[in-house]
Amino acid sequence: MNEILKEQFLVDDLSADQQHVIADINDYIKHSLNQKQHSIAIIDGAAGTGKSVVLMELVRKYMTDHHYKTSLVVNHPELYKAYRDLGSAIPNLKVGDIRRPTSLINYAQKNHKKYDIIFVDEAHLLYSKSEPYAHYRGQNQLTDLMDLAKVVVAVYDFDQVFQSKMYWDKDLLMKTIGKHPYKLFNMNFQYRMVASDEQVQWMDDLTAEKPIKAFPNNSDFEFQVFDQAGVMFDAIKQRNQEVGMSRMVATSGFPRIDGRHNVEMDTFNLPWDEWDPQRTHWAKREGSITQVGTIYTLQGFDLNYVGMIIGHHLAMILKPIP
Repeated sequence: MNEILKEQFLVDDLSADQQHVIADINDYIKHSLNQKQHSIAIIDGAAGTGKSVVLMELVRKYMTDHHYKTSLVVNHPELYKAYRDLGSAIPNLKVGDIRRPTSLINYAQKNHKKYDIIFVDEAHLLYSKSEPYAHYRGQNQLTDLMDLAKVVVAVYDFDQVFQSKMYWDKDLLMKTIGKHPYKLFNMNFQYRMVASDEQVQWMDDLTAEKPIKAFPNNSDFEFQVFDQAGVMFDAIKQRNQEVGMSRMVATSGFPRIDGRHNVEMDTFNLPWDEWDPQRTHWAKREGSITQVGTIYTLQGFDLNYVGMIIGHHLAMILKPIP
């Protein structure tokens, strides 16, 4: 198993907060398995709060126990590959039980299969409407998964939206759950960034499109603003040579020019990332240093250094405080 994946998803020294959440979800699962109605446990938290770490602890507990009929689903192609890699190294876990949601739903409905527990990572990527082009003809994948399982354990981050066919907010989630029993487990501690609370709040304010204040320099977290994307790229390449896992990313809004769909700004000009069915994940491929990453290839993965290009349409919204 790749050591980077193991360090990120299979953590031995869990924090007290994570241990507490896991214990609470275990209690909820055990209680729900003995009830008549199908139930859902919702793990809610922003990026970097350790949601997938908690989920993998639950996966290791239940998906390696032959007393339970279980499955893990994720609709993100890169994370799907990562979980298959992780699953192959976990004793007694059947890699075939790790699937994309459409694959599991179609298989289970065709073969009249039912499950005790279905785990869903990145549940905000479930289809919230029919998508025949992707071979999903239902109306809502969460509804289908809840019909298949006694308990669904779903990880949500409502701040992340890929496409309209995957749009979720809390109102839609509550409407989908309906009268089914549910419990919400909030996670709000930041593990991904070694930053102070004030610096994390600054990042949250940035993504919320609030006026920008001076960045608080009160921790070892490294943060720098560049006037030119090309200069920032030079810094990222240097960091990649020094410590690896350093990549460029960008917001959307860069138009196709002369048939090329690149991110172009000052001296910077690189193509967007390319999804590849190979097992090596985008951030770990040597060639990806000459591409620009997106949520489709980097969601859920950690980088050592990231160069973030904010497109013109978003930069016009983010107004500094005088």
